[in-house]
Amino acid sequence: MSEGAPAWAYERAEIRSHDPRWAVRAEAERTRLTDLLAPWLVDGIEHIGSTAVPGLAAKPIVDLAASVTDLDTAAAGAAERLAADGWSYVPPTLDGRPWRRFYVKPDATGQRREAHLHLIQAGHERWTDQIRFRDALRSDSNRAQQYEDLKRQLSQDSGHDREAYTEGKAVFVASVLAERS
Repeated sequence: MSEGAPAWAYERAEIRSHDPRWAVRAEAERTRLTDLLAPWLVDGIEHIGSTAVPGLAAKPIVDLAASVTDLDTAAAGAAERLAADGWSYVPPTLDGRPWRRFYVKPDATGQRREAHLHLIQAGHERWTDQIRFRDALRSDSNRAQQYEDLKRQLSQDSGHDREAYTEGKAVFVASVLAERS
């Protein structure tokens, strides 16, 4: 572990059976974030990722995407508000994904992640891709099961390496998006 890095930065990617409370937690976060990010929101806030798909096993981390006017303006303007609400900013140099500004909300112990917030520039293809992928899994239980099987295998093989886990899903996600375009 790097000096000064929070424990949640190295949390193992563990897949758990679907929990309906994820949707409740997502809605509570979405409501709070809508108020916190109001000056910068364009297309609102969406619950994305596996926890947004009923019945799908997932890492128990709620992912939320917020469509904003400008990434850096929103991140700077909302910095104090988000920090006061428990969100930790992950700088783009560490995140490695220039299309978003990324935040993690750790649990009360600081050991595990409860939620992710992805600020995405309004109109960016990543915004629509996130929603299209979520909706594809919601509408096709066979596809959702294939994705769950893949995630369980990746968690077993590389759950200790979150980047490898994420990269391992990329081909599957791209194929689903290509089918739905």
